[in-house]
Amino acid sequence: MICLFSHHQNFCNCSWLKRMSDEEREERELDLTSPEVVTKYKSAAEIVNKALQLVLSQCKPKAKIVDICEKGDSFIREQTGNMYKNVKKKIERGVAFPTCISVNNTICHFSPLASDETVLEEGDIIKIDMGCHIDGFIAVVAHTHVLQQGPVTGRAADVIAAANTAAEVALRLVRPGKNNKDVTEAIQKVAAAYDCKIVEGVLSHQMKQFVIDGNKVVLSVSAPETRVDDAEFEENEVYAIDIVTSTGEGKPKLLDEKQTTIYKRAVDKNYHLKMKASRFIYSEINQKFPIMPFTARALEEKRARLGLVECLNHDLLEPYPVLHEKPGDLVAHIKFTVLLMPNGSDRITSHPLQEMQPTKTVDDPEIKAWLSLGTKTKKKGGGKKKKGKKGDEAANEEAKDVAPNDENSQG
Repeated sequence: MICLFSHHQNFCNCSWLKRMSDEEREERELDLTSPEVVTKYKSAAEIVNKALQLVLSQCKPKAKIVDICEKGDSFIREQTGNMYKNVKKKIERGVAFPTCISVNNTICHFSPLASDETVLEEGDIIKIDMGCHIDGFIAVVAHTHVLQQGPVTGRAADVIAAANTAAEVALRLVRPGKNNKDVTEAIQKVAAAYDCKIVEGVLSHQMKQFVIDGNKVVLSVSAPETRVDDAEFEENEVYAIDIVTSTGEGKPKLLDEKQTTIYKRAVDKNYHLKMKASRFIYSEINQKFPIMPFTARALEEKRARLGLVECLNHDLLEPYPVLHEKPGDLVAHIKFTVLLMPNGSDRITSHPLQEMQPTKTVDDPEIKAWLSLGTKTKKKGGGKKKKGKKGDEAANEEAKDVAPNDENSQG
């Protein structure tokens, strides 16, 4: 997700987790050293990659955006619902971030209500953003596609190639021992090579179980008003690498708060709501969406209109606003989930681009050097023995099949 103008914080202190004892919480601090955790990440990735493929297949001229978003979310719910059915302990699973389809100069978070009539048009630049989780282990993805036949050319090709190349560079620099500042500087340099800008305020977050926006972050653009702590990447961490590029100024604007439909419960806030509709809606949110972001489409619509206002006024919900560049500017979005495994970086979510014919070529030797870096590290001794159950190993292999290899096209 794009955390523009956001309050990033670690949500491990949520009431849902507070109900557990210290021992249980410690036990739940699971990372990639557990084969079962790796399997859950890769299973979530497999589902969200397929969901992205489905959403792309539905993106046609005159198709209603809300219908496509619903299909994406429904697919994730169905596929995750078929997993871990027969386990003794209930495993939470489903949508980790609602399907968004943001078009042309719209930057992010467009996931309209059922009554919205917005349709896609031939030539639109479509940015699809979505997420899935299994047992709180989250896989997110964003992809940009131009609704046309044949190769993408001109500035549209430039802005998409800029995002894709920046993503490829980030994949090679987000590795143990490297620093978050190195990535920020590198992706800005890549965008400049295509005469584009990285959009300000976008954060790439570390993810943990049930935490979509952890405290360790990579800033998209260094600026005095948006500072983050220096951080070094470590083995067995998971990151959502989020790259948004623009042919414009790269300064997002909120044009209409009424367009906002995606929210997340602010787990550290409490307030006794006055209105009955607000209490009803907040109770529904607590039951259905205690931790993950959700769309207002999933709530009882009449009461939601009234109830959400009071919840927002008292900071019980965090909005994900729909943000825009200036009309005529083009925006591209690439996001992927990467596991920092002992044997190297494993990008588990992605989708191949259309054929691109950008007007610019990358000649900068530093960018070329970054792109030539490998993503795997060779370790002596052949790595760890496999301890996982056969089912885990099978799921791992299956997940590998859906995650395209690192040698993606450079656009």
